[in-house]
Parts: sequence; structure tokens; C-alpha cells
Amino acid sequence: MKLKLSWAACMLLGSLPPSVAAKPIAFAKGTTVMAEYGAGTMNEAQLFYAPKYWYSVGGGWLELKSEDGQKQRHITYVRGNLLTKRWNLPGAQANIFVWGGVGRATGNDFEGSTLSRNAGFQADYETRRLYSSLRSDLQESDEFSHRIDTVQLGWSPYAHDYDTLATWIVVQGRQYTGDLYKGTETALLVRLFKGRTWLEFGATTDGKFQAMAMVNF
Repeated sequence: MKLKLSWAACMLLGSLPPSVAAKPIAFAKGTTVMAEYGAGTMNEAQLFYAPKYWYSVGGGWLELKSEDGQKQRHITYVRGNLLTKRWNLPGAQANIFVWGGVGRATGNDFEGSTLSRNAGFQADYETRRLYSSLRSDLQESDEFSHRIDTVQLGWSPYAHDYDTLATWIVVQGRQYTGDLYKGTETALLVRLFKGRTWLEFGATTDGKFQAMAMVNF
């Protein structure tokens, strides 16, 4: 009964899982497929399966490029995601997720492949009109260390239901460590989702295209 109530609350709030800025866990016995193009600096694809509503397992592929093209990383990893805390509030929901995994990485400034480690967390709060999230994702090895910190603030011009199209305007700020990008990469995004399908697209203040698509089934 508790699981059914939690799932109903998620549907009411239009909560869907993703990556880079939605949620890394969908629902019990659900699968999430996500692909993101991050303004030329980051490209990522993920697939996760959630045996229970509070954890999921799967893997992904990540490509990182520096602005000047001097550094390139290709990382393939397996990962586990854990919902550590959820608050179902009157008209709102908040979550804290953590994750960790291992993989193999290659780069253009070192030979061969190296063992890589992945760890991160996400905290988010949302109503049917407002959304906020803070996410930090670390990819490191003996050859490199890159952390991607992302903040998103979103506003919806109307309250949506699960079976209607949701529209959000999202402002995003992102910082990369490890000499990938200097300063804060800021983007303005339009987020659309209905049911279990999610599409997000927009551009950074540098005029670079950014997009993410996600499907839950």
C-alpha cells in the first residue's frame, strides 16, 4: 500500500526519473533509457532498471571534451542508484539520491584504458509549478578527475496532470572541474513531458545547443 501511494504521488507531481536533472530511479520494475547532448562538452547515454522503487542498477556511456579540444574522455560504467530519503508533502515532493559505480575509461592524453570510479548525489524539490535540483557527479581515475555540478530551477506556466502535456521553463547552471570548461555554463531550456516520455532542449548563453530525451517503460 505504501508503494502504491508513493507511485500515485509521483504521478500527480509529474515526477519522472532521468540523469543529468530528473531522477535516477523510475518506479518498481521500471526501466529508464536516457540520452543527453550537453552543448558539446558532455554526451551521455544511460539505461537503468529498478527492481524496487528505492534503487536501480544499470550502466552508461559518457563522453567529455574540453573547450579547446585538448582533453577527451570516453567512459563506460556500471552503477547503482539509491533513494536515501523522500518527503511526500502536501502538494510537493522532495528527494535525495546517491549513486556509485566503476568502469573503464580512455583519453587522448594517456595510453590504453584505466579503471574509473563514479560517485554522486542529487537533491530535488518540486511542486506542480516549481522545480529545483542540485546534482553532483564525479568521474575519476588514476589519470583524471572530473566533477560535474548542475543546478536547475524550473517554472511551469500551468499545473499539469499525469496524462496531459507538461511544459517547463528551466534555467540551468553547470560547472566542470578538471579543466574542461572555464566558469559556469548557463543554459535556458524548455522541458516537455507526458506520461513516461520526456524531452528537454535549449541553448547555452554561448549559443550551443543542448538536449536530453528520456523514456520510462
